[in-house]
Amino acid sequence: MPAAVAGSSRRSGRTRPREEAGLKRANFGDGPGLPTLLLLPQLLILLFFFFIPSLRALMQSVLLSDPFGTNVQFVWFDNFKTLLASSDYRQSIAVTFWFTVAQNVLTLGSALVLAFATDRIVRGRSAYRTIILLPYAIAPAIAGILWAFLFNPAVGPLAQVLHGLGIAWDPNLNPTDALILVTLAASWKHICYDYIFLVVGLLAVPVSLMEAAAVDGAGPIRRFVSIALPMLGPTIFFLTVMNFIYGFFETFAIIDAVTKGGPAGATNILVYKVFVDGFVNLDLGSSAAQSVLLMSFALICTLLQFRYFDRKVNYGV
Repeated sequence: MPAAVAGSSRRSGRTRPREEAGLKRANFGDGPGLPTLLLLPQLLILLFFFFIPSLRALMQSVLLSDPFGTNVQFVWFDNFKTLLASSDYRQSIAVTFWFTVAQNVLTLGSALVLAFATDRIVRGRSAYRTIILLPYAIAPAIAGILWAFLFNPAVGPLAQVLHGLGIAWDPNLNPTDALILVTLAASWKHICYDYIFLVVGLLAVPVSLMEAAAVDGAGPIRRFVSIALPMLGPTIFFLTVMNFIYGFFETFAIIDAVTKGGPAGATNILVYKVFVDGFVNLDLGSSAAQSVLLMSFALICTLLQFRYFDRKVNYGV
């Protein structure tokens, strides 16, 4: 009898891998052909739009050439040394840092408030959510033009309101006003992105916990802060990282449409400076070095966030 059991187990042990292998063959074939074919479009996009441009930027960053490429010199790290010694570049770093932090805080804070508010609405919840998501369908350049018009010191309706309150609003001349304007425009464009994830995160909060807290006398705000917000920790951490990436790389169109980096470089963030130096001033080596440094800054910020904030995130339910 034990021998029969052992033989049965050996037979089952021999057949189980064959069954699992059969399932894999049925889904993916005998070789790597089908998985490779499915991955090929994404791999080609990464190759032509990330790896090859990154390699070209690394190569160009150690070269000094004229705008037409007829005279090229290998200068090692002189482009990086010149950049780090430039006061304009250091100012651009500071502007990028404050702009990205302010945009991140404003975007995430507004999205949290809107997610909490729409979660409390019973009637017309879908209509409210649709209206909040509308800015996501607007191109960044159009969003920038819209905000530039609203706060135009000559004809903008919101600018006229500020003038009526005694505030000398003029983003064309005042660097602080210009930075506030592009921060508002960039945040408004990106709030809906954060809102989507936060709403989904709120749906995952157990209803029983919220009902138990309500029975204990906790109000809506207390329940949100004490129960829902800690459970949204992983989502908030993810959105913080994505907001930093958005501020570093995806706000070019808004800056170009609203201020073009002015006045006096007050909104000349790093990604816009790469464009100006490369395509306007035709300083290809400096522009390539700036793109390498920008990627390095973004990578360092992301790693620091994972290093110091990820451990404080509660992934349990």
